[in-house]
Amino acid sequence: MYLIVGLGNPGENYEKTRHNAGFLFINKLAGKDKFEVDRKQEAEVMKRGKLILVKPFTFMNDSGRSVRKIMDFYKLSVENVVVVHDDLDIAFGEFKIQKEVGPKVHNGLKSVEQYLGRNDFLRVRIGIDNRQPGMSYGTGADYVLSKMSKEELKELDGVMDEAIKELTETLAMNIKS
Repeated sequence: MYLIVGLGNPGENYEKTRHNAGFLFINKLAGKDKFEVDRKQEAEVMKRGKLILVKPFTFMNDSGRSVRKIMDFYKLSVENVVVVHDDLDIAFGEFKIQKEVGPKVHNGLKSVEQYLGRNDFLRVRIGIDNRQPGMSYGTGADYVLSKMSKEELKELDGVMDEAIKELTETLAMNIKS
């Protein structure tokens, strides 16, 4: 069984922001299926076959608390955890699936690492850096909390299709071995 957690912030204000790429990924993976609110786990949860899809509602900076609760509830090890998140160190339109590698600064990942006591879980890093040279976007925090344009959302949708396909193949290989 795999726990796939999308990092993001709950609420309408954050729905189409760059920082919610993890939630967008999980929603795409879920399709039309509905999540259940699990207040004890502090998350929206959906079980689908050998996958548990999760969107914590603890807000980004405390995501690890929810991840830990769900891992403990289902008795899962770190080897069975996949965290999907936005990554400002990767260009928009790109993604990477890696273990132990992440952006220079990401408070959601820091929280997960702190609660798990490890950093060797699988990550789907969704590139969100679409800043143009010479333009001012404010701080990194301002930029990641900005809404994406319709064109960006459409492009991101295609990137997520590719990332889902690659993640599915990666997890299938791990299940066989």
